[in-house]
Amino acid sequence: MRREAREPNTARGATFRVEREAAIGRERIENPDRKRLLWQPSTVADDSKIPKGRLRRSAKLGSIVGVQGARYAGTKAANVGRSEEGSKEHLEQRHLETAMKMVGALGQMKGAAMKLGQFASFIDTEFIPEEYREIYQEQLAKLRTDAPAMPWEKIVKVLEEEYDGEPLSEYFAEFEHEAFAAASIGQVHRAELLDGRQVAVKIQYPGIAEALEADLRNAGTLVRLARAIAPGLDAKAIAEELSERVMEELDYEYEAQNQRSFARAYRDHPFIYVPEVITRLSRRRVLVTELVVGRDFEEIKRLPHEERSRFGEIVFRGSFGSIYHLQHFNADPHPGNFILMDDGRVAFLDFGMTKKLDREQILLEQRAFDAASRNDPEAFRQALHDLGFVKKPSKLDAERLLDHMRAVGGWYVEDRVIEITARRVMKIIESTNDPRSEYFDLMRRESIPADELMGRRMEIGVVAVLGQLRAKRNWHRITREWIYADPPATELGEQEWAYFEERGLKRTPGLAETT
Repeated sequence: MRREAREPNTARGATFRVEREAAIGRERIENPDRKRLLWQPSTVADDSKIPKGRLRRSAKLGSIVGVQGARYAGTKAANVGRSEEGSKEHLEQRHLETAMKMVGALGQMKGAAMKLGQFASFIDTEFIPEEYREIYQEQLAKLRTDAPAMPWEKIVKVLEEEYDGEPLSEYFAEFEHEAFAAASIGQVHRAELLDGRQVAVKIQYPGIAEALEADLRNAGTLVRLARAIAPGLDAKAIAEELSERVMEELDYEYEAQNQRSFARAYRDHPFIYVPEVITRLSRRRVLVTELVVGRDFEEIKRLPHEERSRFGEIVFRGSFGSIYHLQHFNADPHPGNFILMDDGRVAFLDFGMTKKLDREQILLEQRAFDAASRNDPEAFRQALHDLGFVKKPSKLDAERLLDHMRAVGGWYVEDRVIEITARRVMKIIESTNDPRSEYFDLMRRESIPADELMGRRMEIGVVAVLGQLRAKRNWHRITREWIYADPPATELGEQEWAYFEERGLKRTPGLAETT
């Protein structure tokens, strides 16, 4: 990413050069000419208010699906009598309009609804006809890269409240009034501190707390529906875990604490970078961190295959490895949270949703991996029982349980080089929640322990990112470094273990210490 000159705009209260930079924040917005984005609703000023009530938010999503579905059906009917080429052109235009409407609605709703759109943007959704999936992915990706931001006059009120009415000039030399990135619960502005440091200021949307509470009430309904499909699911525990993680995400001071922990743990790391937090300027609804320069995910996807695989390995090592190095991981690994810096390091962003694990739980996870790797169905079934996935192990076929695990986690259990493809990612998702899956009868009798929910979310998120990159590695050999303290499997592994050993850290906790 390179710098590009820009004329001063004194109306914004600050003068900045447009830099294709990334910062703490999930998604980037680039609109140097200050033109209204074509896909954005023309009534953006009116739409900047976030819908808050549970019924209103449900109706908002439902109306988009219903109206666009009706229009799609109308287009198909109207195509009768048209030429094949004309019909295809009209259907493609209708799909494009539908995708644009979805992005506008989800972007306005923010919160969990926007997260859903972000996730859909980097997986291949089977329910959309194959020839139109790229249209939806391209449009939904704008929720990571060009999500609609709230206007300055609304967002500045949050700053005034959090800084007790003090003028911004007391803390900042310059402050960009237009956001350059928008996340699901806040947006990010560039600013310059009084000492000249360039920073990113993430500001929480006014009213987002109420909106998220409505989403959580909707989530409770979804969890209850899920329990009808999978009776073994502990709906109450799952709902409590979701609520706790989401409420933590609303507290930027908690996020700052998480980010400081990761920044300390990875300071001077050879290929992982976590931006420093400016603690004295951060508040419950305002998070100030250093600004990070680098390439975003869409640019990374255009790199040569080996460079994409290297990036994917870093994402894998940073996301899975932190479980074993720190007993702490980031549960929100989507493409907008990774930036490739000019020196080859990858910046890991956004620590609003994290999970800490105790050593006992990590050991149980390692035992499950060990049993699967040794192709020991009985030991694997017992490990799942110990973790809480299986309540009555004797009632379930051990061989099929292991087959199910291989369908989901075979990419890091099988000892071979594997290129992660979009097809593999969809097969994994199908094997975890699709009633059409051959493992659906097992899913109905399995459970998802609340303590495992965030881990499964992280795992699906990482493999979806790797699938977009078509990253290629022997993921099993890398994982063995953490489970058995095996020698480093790659050049990056050699660099990482040298780094940790210099800091006096042992190879891995858990299983390797007991064998």
